[in-house]
Amino acid sequence: MNTIGNFINGKVCQSSSGDTLPVTNPATGKITAFVTQSSEAEVEQAISVAHRAFAQWSQTTPLRRARVLFNFKALMEQRRDELAQLIVGEHGKVYSDALGEITRGIEVVEFACGIPHLVKGEFSGNVGTGVDSYSLMQPLGVVAGITPFNFPAMVPMWMFPIALACGNTFILKPPAPVPSSSIFMAQLLKEAGLPDGVFNVVHCGNRAASLLTTDARIQAVSFVGSSAVAEHIYSTASAHGKRVQAFGAAKNHAIIMPDADLDATVNAVMGGAFGSAGERCMALPIVVVVGDDTADKLIAKLTPLITALRVGPGMRAGSEENEMGPVVSQAHQRKVVGYIDRGVEEGATLLIDGRKIKVAGHPDGFYVGGTLFDHVTTDMVIYREEIFGPVLGVVRVSDYATAISTVNGHEFGNGSAIFTTNGHYARDFVQQVEAGMVGVNVPVPVPMAFHSFGGWKRSVFGALNVHGPDGVRFYTRMKTVTSRWPTGHQTVSEFSMPTLG
Repeated sequence: MNTIGNFINGKVCQSSSGDTLPVTNPATGKITAFVTQSSEAEVEQAISVAHRAFAQWSQTTPLRRARVLFNFKALMEQRRDELAQLIVGEHGKVYSDALGEITRGIEVVEFACGIPHLVKGEFSGNVGTGVDSYSLMQPLGVVAGITPFNFPAMVPMWMFPIALACGNTFILKPPAPVPSSSIFMAQLLKEAGLPDGVFNVVHCGNRAASLLTTDARIQAVSFVGSSAVAEHIYSTASAHGKRVQAFGAAKNHAIIMPDADLDATVNAVMGGAFGSAGERCMALPIVVVVGDDTADKLIAKLTPLITALRVGPGMRAGSEENEMGPVVSQAHQRKVVGYIDRGVEEGATLLIDGRKIKVAGHPDGFYVGGTLFDHVTTDMVIYREEIFGPVLGVVRVSDYATAISTVNGHEFGNGSAIFTTNGHYARDFVQQVEAGMVGVNVPVPVPMAFHSFGGWKRSVFGALNVHGPDGVRFYTRMKTVTSRWPTGHQTVSEFSMPTLG
Protein backbone atom coordinates (compact mmCIF):
# COMPACT_ATOMS: atom_id res chain seq x y z
CA MET A 1 0.00 0.00 0.00
CA ASN A 2 1.24 3.49 -0.87
CA THR A 3 3.00 5.59 1.78
CA ILE A 4 2.72 9.34 1.25
CA GLY A 5 6.06 11.01 1.90
CA ASN A 6 7.44 14.45 2.63
CA PHE A 7 8.49 16.93 -0.04
CA ILE A 8 11.88 18.40 0.83
CA ASN A 9 14.32 20.17 -1.50
CA GLY A 10 12.27 19.33 -4.57
CA LYS A 11 11.93 15.59 -3.90
CA VAL A 12 9.38 13.26 -2.35
CA CYS A 13 11.04 11.35 0.48
CA GLN A 14 10.03 9.02 3.28
CA SER A 15 10.86 9.64 6.92
CA SER A 16 13.71 7.54 8.25
CA SER A 17 11.67 7.06 11.44
CA GLY A 18 9.58 4.37 9.75
CA ASP A 19 6.53 5.71 11.59
CA THR A 20 3.30 6.06 9.63
CA LEU A 21 -0.37 6.82 10.18
CA PRO A 22 -3.25 5.33 8.18
CA VAL A 23 -5.14 7.42 5.63
CA THR A 24 -8.79 6.39 5.42
CA ASN A 25 -11.52 6.95 2.84
CA PRO A 26 -14.36 8.34 5.00
CA ALA A 27 -17.00 7.10 2.56
CA THR A 28 -16.02 3.46 3.04
CA GLY A 29 -14.10 3.45 6.32
CA LYS A 30 -11.26 1.58 4.60
CA ILE A 31 -7.55 2.41 4.78
CA THR A 32 -6.29 3.54 1.37
CA ALA A 33 -2.70 4.61 2.15
CA PHE A 34 -0.29 5.52 4.92
CA VAL A 35 1.42 8.84 5.56
CA THR A 36 4.98 9.12 6.84
CA GLN A 37 5.62 10.76 10.20
CA SER A 38 8.77 12.85 10.38
CA SER A 39 11.25 13.11 13.21
CA GLU A 40 12.36 16.43 14.65
CA ALA A 41 15.61 16.04 12.73
CA GLU A 42 13.70 15.87 9.45
CA VAL A 43 11.68 18.98 10.27
CA GLU A 44 14.97 20.68 11.07
CA GLN A 45 16.29 19.50 7.70
CA ALA A 46 13.33 21.11 5.92
CA ILE A 47 13.96 24.37 7.78
CA SER A 48 17.65 24.28 6.79
CA VAL A 49 16.78 23.63 3.15
CA ALA A 50 14.27 26.49 3.09
CA HIS A 51 16.74 28.78 4.85
CA ARG A 52 19.41 28.14 2.21
CA ALA A 53 16.94 28.58 -0.65
CA PHE A 54 15.81 31.97 0.66
CA ALA A 55 19.01 33.76 -0.35
CA GLN A 56 18.42 33.19 -4.08
CA TRP A 57 14.61 33.20 -4.13
CA SER A 58 14.35 36.50 -2.23
CA GLN A 59 16.60 38.11 -4.86
CA THR A 60 14.53 36.77 -7.75
CA THR A 61 12.58 39.65 -9.23
CA PRO A 62 8.88 39.88 -8.34
CA LEU A 63 8.07 39.57 -12.04
CA ARG A 64 9.89 36.23 -12.33
CA ARG A 65 8.28 34.99 -9.13
CA ALA A 66 4.89 35.92 -10.58
CA ARG A 67 5.64 33.96 -13.75
CA VAL A 68 6.17 30.81 -11.69
CA LEU A 69 2.78 31.37 -10.07
CA PHE A 70 1.15 31.96 -13.46
CA ASN A 71 2.54 28.56 -14.53
CA PHE A 72 1.30 26.99 -11.31
CA LYS A 73 -2.18 28.46 -11.83
CA ALA A 74 -2.33 26.98 -15.33
CA LEU A 75 -1.25 23.55 -14.08
CA MET A 76 -3.81 23.65 -11.27
CA GLU A 77 -6.56 24.43 -13.75
CA GLN A 78 -5.43 21.63 -16.07
CA ARG A 79 -5.34 19.05 -13.28
CA ARG A 80 -8.07 20.21 -10.94
CA ASP A 81 -10.07 17.01 -11.59
CA GLU A 82 -7.24 14.84 -10.22
CA LEU A 83 -6.86 17.06 -7.17
CA ALA A 84 -10.61 17.08 -6.53
CA GLN A 85 -10.66 13.29 -6.55
CA LEU A 86 -7.79 13.20 -4.04
CA ILE A 87 -9.74 15.53 -1.75
CA VAL A 88 -12.94 13.49 -2.02
CA GLY A 89 -11.06 10.27 -1.27
CA GLU A 90 -9.40 11.59 1.88
CA HIS A 91 -11.78 14.25 3.22
CA GLY A 92 -15.14 12.88 2.06
CA LYS A 93 -16.74 16.06 0.71
CA VAL A 94 -18.70 15.77 -2.51
CA TYR A 95 -16.87 16.26 -5.80
CA SER A 96 -18.48 19.58 -6.76
CA ASP A 97 -17.58 20.98 -3.33
CA ALA A 98 -13.98 19.85 -3.80
CA LEU A 99 -13.90 21.62 -7.17
CA GLY A 100 -15.27 24.74 -5.48
CA GLU A 101 -12.53 24.59 -2.85
CA ILE A 102 -9.87 24.38 -5.57
CA THR A 103 -11.41 27.30 -7.46
CA ARG A 104 -11.34 29.52 -4.37
CA GLY A 105 -7.73 28.55 -3.79
CA ILE A 106 -6.75 29.33 -7.38
CA GLU A 107 -8.28 32.78 -6.91
CA VAL A 108 -5.62 33.50 -4.28
CA VAL A 109 -2.94 32.35 -6.75
CA GLU A 110 -4.42 34.81 -9.27
CA PHE A 111 -4.18 37.59 -6.69
CA ALA A 112 -0.58 36.64 -5.88
CA CYS A 113 0.32 36.83 -9.58
CA GLY A 114 -0.10 40.60 -9.23
CA ILE A 115 2.79 40.80 -6.77
CA PRO A 116 4.90 43.27 -8.83
CA HIS A 117 2.12 45.81 -8.24
CA LEU A 118 1.32 44.74 -4.67
CA VAL A 119 4.87 45.31 -3.32
CA LYS A 120 5.61 48.59 -5.08
CA GLY A 121 5.77 50.50 -1.80
CA GLU A 122 5.40 54.27 -1.50
CA PHE A 123 7.44 57.27 -2.65
CA SER A 124 7.41 60.91 -1.59
CA GLY A 125 9.71 63.31 -3.36
CA ASN A 126 11.13 66.41 -1.67
CA VAL A 127 9.92 65.71 1.84
CA GLY A 128 12.65 68.17 2.69
CA THR A 129 15.09 70.24 0.67
CA GLY A 130 16.77 67.73 -1.61
CA VAL A 131 15.38 64.83 0.46
CA ASP A 132 13.24 61.95 -0.81
CA SER A 133 11.47 59.27 1.22
CA TYR A 134 10.35 55.86 0.00
CA SER A 135 9.46 52.43 1.34
CA LEU A 136 10.56 48.92 0.40
CA MET A 137 8.44 45.83 1.10
CA GLN A 138 10.90 43.02 1.65
CA PRO A 139 10.39 39.29 2.36
CA LEU A 140 10.75 37.88 5.86
CA GLY A 141 12.64 34.63 5.27
CA VAL A 142 11.40 31.11 6.03
CA VAL A 143 7.69 31.01 6.90
CA ALA A 144 5.49 28.10 7.95
CA GLY A 145 1.87 27.09 7.46
CA ILE A 146 -0.02 24.60 9.65
CA THR A 147 -3.34 23.74 8.03
CA PRO A 148 -6.58 21.88 8.92
CA PHE A 149 -8.26 18.84 7.40
CA ASN A 150 -11.40 20.54 6.11
CA PHE A 151 -9.80 22.42 3.19
CA PRO A 152 -6.64 20.51 2.28
CA ALA A 153 -6.05 22.56 -0.90
CA MET A 154 -7.73 25.91 -0.31
CA VAL A 155 -6.35 26.82 3.11
CA PRO A 156 -2.71 26.16 2.12
CA MET A 157 -3.38 28.30 -0.96
CA TRP A 158 -4.56 31.09 1.34
CA MET A 159 -0.95 31.14 2.54
CA PHE A 160 1.83 29.91 0.28
CA PRO A 161 1.08 31.71 -3.02
CA ILE A 162 1.35 35.13 -1.39
CA ALA A 163 4.29 34.08 0.79
CA LEU A 164 6.20 32.78 -2.23
CA ALA A 165 5.26 35.76 -4.40
CA CYS A 166 6.64 38.10 -1.74
CA GLY A 167 9.99 36.24 -1.86
CA ASN A 168 9.74 33.99 1.20
CA THR A 169 10.39 30.26 1.35
CA PHE A 170 7.68 28.05 2.79
CA ILE A 171 7.23 24.93 4.94
CA LEU A 172 3.77 23.36 5.00
CA LYS A 173 2.63 21.00 7.73
CA PRO A 174 -0.64 19.38 6.52
CA PRO A 175 -3.09 17.39 8.68
CA ALA A 176 -2.59 13.63 8.79
CA PRO A 177 -6.09 12.62 7.55
CA VAL A 178 -5.71 14.48 4.21
CA PRO A 179 -2.02 14.49 3.22
CA SER A 180 -2.04 13.95 -0.54
CA SER A 181 -3.19 17.39 -1.73
CA SER A 182 -0.10 19.09 -0.33
CA ILE A 183 2.28 16.76 -2.16
CA PHE A 184 0.26 17.12 -5.37
CA MET A 185 0.56 20.92 -5.20
CA ALA A 186 4.25 20.74 -4.29
CA GLN A 187 4.96 18.70 -7.42
CA LEU A 188 3.00 21.17 -9.56
CA LEU A 189 4.99 24.06 -8.09
CA LYS A 190 8.21 22.30 -9.08
CA GLU A 191 6.83 21.67 -12.57
CA ALA A 192 5.90 25.36 -12.75
CA GLY A 193 9.55 26.30 -12.27
CA LEU A 194 9.81 26.91 -8.53
CA PRO A 195 13.42 26.26 -7.44
CA ASP A 196 14.08 23.29 -5.16
CA GLY A 197 13.90 24.10 -1.47
CA VAL A 198 11.57 27.09 -1.81
CA PHE A 199 8.45 25.04 -0.95
CA ASN A 200 8.63 22.04 1.38
CA VAL A 201 6.07 19.72 3.00
CA VAL A 202 6.60 17.82 6.25
CA HIS A 203 4.14 15.35 7.74
CA CYS A 204 4.69 15.10 11.48
CA GLY A 205 3.16 14.99 14.93
CA ASN A 206 2.83 17.85 17.38
CA ARG A 207 6.26 17.43 18.96
CA ALA A 208 8.18 17.67 15.71
CA ALA A 209 5.84 20.41 14.43
CA SER A 210 6.65 22.53 17.48
CA LEU A 211 9.98 23.35 15.82
CA LEU A 212 8.02 25.48 13.36
CA THR A 213 7.00 27.74 16.24
CA THR A 214 10.37 27.85 18.04
CA ASP A 215 13.23 27.56 15.52
CA ALA A 216 14.98 30.92 15.14
CA ARG A 217 15.08 30.61 11.34
CA ILE A 218 11.28 30.58 11.05
CA GLN A 219 10.11 34.18 10.75
CA ALA A 220 6.33 33.78 10.61
CA VAL A 221 3.67 31.12 11.26
CA SER A 222 0.16 30.85 9.79
CA PHE A 223 -2.30 28.45 11.41
CA VAL A 224 -5.94 27.40 10.99
CA GLY A 225 -7.57 25.04 13.48
CA SER A 226 -9.14 25.02 16.93
CA SER A 227 -9.01 28.08 19.20
CA ALA A 228 -7.11 26.26 21.93
CA VAL A 229 -4.33 25.29 19.53
CA ALA A 230 -4.44 28.67 17.78
CA GLU A 231 -3.89 30.44 21.08
CA HIS A 232 -1.05 28.08 21.99
CA ILE A 233 0.68 28.61 18.66
CA TYR A 234 0.19 32.35 18.88
CA SER A 235 1.64 32.50 22.39
CA THR A 236 4.56 30.15 21.66
CA ALA A 237 5.58 31.56 18.30
CA SER A 238 5.19 35.16 19.46
CA ALA A 239 7.35 34.44 22.48
CA HIS A 240 10.03 33.26 20.04
CA GLY A 241 9.87 36.50 18.07
CA LYS A 242 7.74 35.38 15.15
CA ARG A 243 4.83 36.96 13.36
CA VAL A 244 1.69 34.89 13.83
CA GLN A 245 -1.74 34.72 12.25
CA ALA A 246 -3.68 31.96 14.01
CA PHE A 247 -7.32 31.31 13.15
CA GLY A 248 -9.43 29.35 15.59
CA ALA A 249 -12.96 28.10 16.09
CA ALA A 250 -16.25 29.63 14.98
CA LYS A 251 -19.92 29.51 15.83
CA ASN A 252 -21.40 31.56 13.04
CA HIS A 253 -24.91 32.93 13.50
CA ALA A 254 -27.57 34.14 11.10
CA ILE A 255 -30.39 36.41 12.23
CA ILE A 256 -33.63 35.72 10.37
CA MET A 257 -36.05 38.63 10.44
CA PRO A 258 -39.84 38.29 9.97
CA ASP A 259 -39.60 40.21 6.68
CA ALA A 260 -37.01 37.86 5.15
CA ASP A 261 -37.78 36.07 1.88
CA LEU A 262 -38.24 32.68 3.52
CA ASP A 263 -37.86 30.56 0.39
CA ALA A 264 -34.51 32.17 -0.48
CA THR A 265 -33.48 32.09 3.18
CA VAL A 266 -34.22 28.39 3.57
CA ASN A 267 -32.12 27.53 0.52
CA ALA A 268 -29.26 29.66 1.85
CA VAL A 269 -29.45 28.10 5.31
CA MET A 270 -29.44 24.57 3.86
CA GLY A 271 -26.18 25.20 2.02
CA GLY A 272 -24.62 27.07 4.91
CA ALA A 273 -25.49 24.46 7.52
CA PHE A 274 -25.04 21.22 5.58
CA GLY A 275 -22.55 21.99 2.83
CA SER A 276 -19.37 19.95 3.32
CA ALA A 277 -21.22 18.14 6.15
CA GLY A 278 -20.85 21.28 8.25
CA GLU A 279 -17.07 20.90 8.35
CA ARG A 280 -16.35 24.53 7.51
CA CYS A 281 -15.10 27.32 9.76
CA MET A 282 -17.66 29.48 7.94
CA ALA A 283 -20.51 26.98 8.27
CA LEU A 284 -23.85 28.21 9.58
CA PRO A 285 -24.80 26.06 12.60
CA ILE A 286 -27.05 28.58 14.42
CA VAL A 287 -30.02 30.60 13.21
CA VAL A 288 -31.43 33.24 15.55
CA VAL A 289 -35.04 33.66 14.49
CA VAL A 290 -37.06 36.72 15.42
CA GLY A 291 -40.58 35.70 16.43
CA ASP A 292 -42.19 32.33 17.01
CA ASP A 293 -44.29 32.63 13.87
CA THR A 294 -41.15 33.15 11.75
CA ALA A 295 -39.44 30.20 13.48
CA ASP A 296 -42.41 27.91 12.89
CA LYS A 297 -42.57 28.83 9.20
CA LEU A 298 -38.82 28.42 8.78
CA ILE A 299 -38.82 24.98 10.40
CA ALA A 300 -41.80 23.88 8.29
CA LYS A 301 -39.82 24.69 5.15
CA LEU A 302 -36.51 23.28 6.41
CA THR A 303 -37.84 19.94 7.65
CA PRO A 304 -38.64 18.24 4.32
CA LEU A 305 -35.41 19.51 2.76
CA ILE A 306 -33.22 18.20 5.59
CA THR A 307 -35.08 14.90 5.64
CA ALA A 308 -34.54 14.51 1.90
CA LEU A 309 -30.81 15.34 1.90
CA ARG A 310 -28.93 12.97 -0.41
CA VAL A 311 -26.17 11.61 1.82
CA GLY A 312 -23.48 9.28 0.51
CA PRO A 313 -20.04 9.04 -1.10
CA GLY A 314 -18.57 12.22 -2.51
CA MET A 315 -17.91 10.82 -5.98
CA ARG A 316 -20.95 10.71 -8.21
CA ALA A 317 -22.37 7.22 -8.66
CA GLY A 318 -25.01 7.98 -11.24
CA SER A 319 -26.71 11.00 -12.75
CA GLU A 320 -27.30 12.82 -9.48
CA GLU A 321 -24.52 13.84 -7.11
CA ASN A 322 -25.01 13.43 -3.38
CA GLU A 323 -25.54 16.67 -1.50
CA MET A 324 -23.56 15.68 1.59
CA GLY A 325 -20.73 13.23 2.14
CA PRO A 326 -19.37 11.67 5.32
CA VAL A 327 -17.45 13.48 8.03
CA VAL A 328 -13.69 13.09 7.94
CA SER A 329 -13.06 10.26 10.43
CA GLN A 330 -14.67 7.80 12.78
CA ALA A 331 -13.42 9.81 15.76
CA HIS A 332 -15.06 12.93 14.39
CA GLN A 333 -18.25 11.03 13.66
CA ARG A 334 -18.38 9.98 17.31
CA LYS A 335 -17.72 13.55 18.40
CA VAL A 336 -20.59 14.94 16.33
CA VAL A 337 -22.96 12.20 17.52
CA GLY A 338 -21.88 12.99 21.08
CA TYR A 339 -22.92 16.61 20.60
CA ILE A 340 -26.35 15.49 19.36
CA ASP A 341 -26.68 13.29 22.45
CA ARG A 342 -25.73 16.28 24.61
CA GLY A 343 -28.32 18.51 22.95
CA VAL A 344 -31.05 16.01 23.77
CA GLU A 345 -29.81 15.77 27.37
CA GLU A 346 -29.83 19.54 27.74
CA GLY A 347 -33.46 19.84 26.63
CA ALA A 348 -33.24 21.12 23.08
CA THR A 349 -36.03 19.79 20.84
CA LEU A 350 -34.57 17.29 18.37
CA LEU A 351 -36.72 17.56 15.25
CA ILE A 352 -34.51 15.62 12.83
CA ASP A 353 -32.00 13.05 14.11
CA GLY A 354 -28.98 12.30 11.94
CA ARG A 355 -27.38 9.79 14.31
CA LYS A 356 -28.79 6.61 12.86
CA ILE A 357 -28.41 7.26 9.17
CA LYS A 358 -27.63 4.25 6.99
CA VAL A 359 -26.03 4.65 3.57
CA ALA A 360 -26.71 1.70 1.30
CA GLY A 361 -23.57 -0.18 0.34
CA HIS A 362 -21.38 1.77 2.77
CA PRO A 363 -22.06 0.41 6.25
CA ASP A 364 -18.61 1.39 7.55
CA GLY A 365 -18.56 4.97 6.22
CA PHE A 366 -18.38 7.88 8.67
CA TYR A 367 -21.81 9.36 8.00
CA VAL A 368 -23.93 11.70 10.08
CA GLY A 369 -27.28 12.79 8.67
CA GLY A 370 -28.64 16.31 8.64
CA THR A 371 -29.79 17.18 12.16
CA LEU A 372 -32.15 19.94 13.33
CA PHE A 373 -32.64 21.22 16.89
CA ASP A 374 -35.31 23.71 17.94
CA HIS A 375 -35.49 25.70 21.19
CA VAL A 376 -31.72 25.89 21.57
CA THR A 377 -30.67 28.26 24.36
CA THR A 378 -27.43 30.14 24.87
CA ASP A 379 -26.40 28.13 27.94
CA MET A 380 -26.35 24.82 26.04
CA VAL A 381 -23.10 23.15 24.97
CA ILE A 382 -24.48 22.68 21.45
CA TYR A 383 -24.83 26.46 21.28
CA ARG A 384 -21.54 27.45 22.89
CA GLU A 385 -19.14 24.98 21.23
CA GLU A 386 -18.20 24.42 17.60
CA ILE A 387 -19.67 21.07 16.53
CA PHE A 388 -18.15 21.01 13.02
CA GLY A 389 -20.81 18.71 11.70
CA PRO A 390 -24.23 18.76 9.98
CA VAL A 391 -26.14 20.03 13.01
CA LEU A 392 -28.36 23.13 12.82
CA GLY A 393 -29.79 24.80 15.90
CA VAL A 394 -32.71 27.25 16.05
CA VAL A 395 -32.62 29.94 18.73
CA ARG A 396 -35.92 31.81 19.17
CA VAL A 397 -35.93 35.49 20.23
CA SER A 398 -38.64 38.11 20.43
CA ASP A 399 -37.05 41.07 18.64
CA TYR A 400 -34.07 42.34 16.65
CA ALA A 401 -32.37 43.92 19.67
CA THR A 402 -32.31 40.56 21.46
CA ALA A 403 -31.08 38.87 18.30
CA ILE A 404 -28.07 41.15 17.85
CA SER A 405 -27.31 40.94 21.57
CA THR A 406 -27.39 37.13 21.34
CA VAL A 407 -25.00 37.06 18.38
CA ASN A 408 -22.59 39.50 20.01
CA GLY A 409 -22.65 37.62 23.30
CA HIS A 410 -20.86 34.58 21.86
CA GLU A 411 -17.12 34.17 22.45
CA PHE A 412 -16.41 33.55 18.77
CA GLY A 413 -16.77 36.17 16.07
CA ASN A 414 -15.72 34.58 12.82
CA GLY A 415 -18.70 35.24 10.56
CA SER A 416 -22.31 36.29 10.87
CA ALA A 417 -25.24 37.02 8.56
CA ILE A 418 -28.69 38.58 8.49
CA PHE A 419 -31.62 37.66 6.27
CA THR A 420 -33.96 40.58 5.74
CA THR A 421 -35.55 42.77 3.08
CA ASN A 422 -35.31 45.82 5.37
CA GLY A 423 -32.36 48.09 4.60
CA HIS A 424 -32.41 49.66 8.06
CA TYR A 425 -31.92 46.34 9.84
CA ALA A 426 -29.32 45.23 7.30
CA ARG A 427 -27.26 48.41 7.71
CA ASP A 428 -27.53 48.39 11.49
CA PHE A 429 -26.46 44.75 11.59
CA VAL A 430 -23.39 45.42 9.43
CA GLN A 431 -22.39 48.27 11.74
CA GLN A 432 -23.14 46.59 15.08
CA VAL A 433 -22.35 42.89 14.72
CA GLU A 434 -19.12 41.74 16.37
CA ALA A 435 -17.78 39.48 13.64
CA GLY A 436 -14.96 39.78 11.14
CA MET A 437 -16.95 38.63 8.08
CA VAL A 438 -20.53 39.68 7.59
CA GLY A 439 -23.22 38.56 5.15
CA VAL A 440 -26.43 40.33 4.15
CA ASN A 441 -28.67 37.63 2.69
CA VAL A 442 -25.44 35.65 2.13
CA PRO A 443 -25.02 32.61 4.42
CA VAL A 444 -21.27 31.99 4.03
CA PRO A 445 -19.65 35.42 3.60
CA VAL A 446 -16.12 34.30 2.70
CA PRO A 447 -14.28 37.26 1.12
CA MET A 448 -12.80 37.04 -2.34
CA ALA A 449 -9.01 36.63 -2.63
CA PHE A 450 -8.37 40.35 -3.13
CA HIS A 451 -10.00 41.08 0.24
CA SER A 452 -8.74 39.60 3.53
CA PHE A 453 -10.24 36.73 5.54
CA GLY A 454 -10.36 36.85 9.32
CA GLY A 455 -12.63 36.84 12.35
CA TRP A 456 -12.88 38.66 15.65
CA LYS A 457 -12.68 37.71 19.31
CA ARG A 458 -11.51 34.14 20.04
CA SER A 459 -11.78 33.18 16.38
CA VAL A 460 -8.41 34.79 15.66
CA PHE A 461 -5.09 35.47 17.35
CA GLY A 462 -2.84 37.99 15.64
CA ALA A 463 -3.31 41.40 14.04
CA LEU A 464 -3.16 40.57 10.32
CA ASN A 465 -5.64 38.45 8.40
CA VAL A 466 -5.02 35.98 5.59
CA HIS A 467 -4.81 36.66 1.82
CA GLY A 468 -5.74 40.00 0.23
CA PRO A 469 -3.86 43.15 1.34
CA ASP A 470 -3.30 41.79 4.86
CA GLY A 471 -1.65 38.69 3.40
CA VAL A 472 0.90 40.83 1.56
CA ARG A 473 1.54 42.89 4.71
CA PHE A 474 1.94 39.73 6.80
CA TYR A 475 4.55 38.18 4.52
CA THR A 476 6.60 41.35 4.04
CA ARG A 477 8.26 43.89 6.30
CA MET A 478 8.48 47.51 5.40
CA LYS A 479 11.73 49.42 5.25
CA THR A 480 11.45 53.20 4.93
CA VAL A 481 14.35 55.09 3.36
CA THR A 482 15.10 58.79 3.72
CA SER A 483 17.66 59.84 1.12
CA ARG A 484 19.65 63.00 0.40
CA TRP A 485 22.27 63.48 -2.27
CA PRO A 486 24.00 66.69 -1.22
CA THR A 487 25.77 68.93 -3.73
CA GLY A 488 28.54 69.70 -1.25
CA HIS A 489 29.94 68.53 2.08
CA GLN A 490 27.98 69.16 5.26
CA THR A 491 30.12 71.54 7.29
CA VAL A 492 27.99 71.95 10.43
CA SER A 493 27.13 69.16 12.90
CA GLU A 494 23.37 68.87 13.55
CA PHE A 495 22.36 67.75 17.05
CA SER A 496 18.69 68.72 17.07
CA MET A 497 15.85 66.58 15.70
CA PRO A 498 16.00 66.91 11.90
CA THR A 499 12.87 68.54 10.46
CA LEU A 500 13.91 68.32 6.78
CA GLY A 501 11.98 71.48 5.94
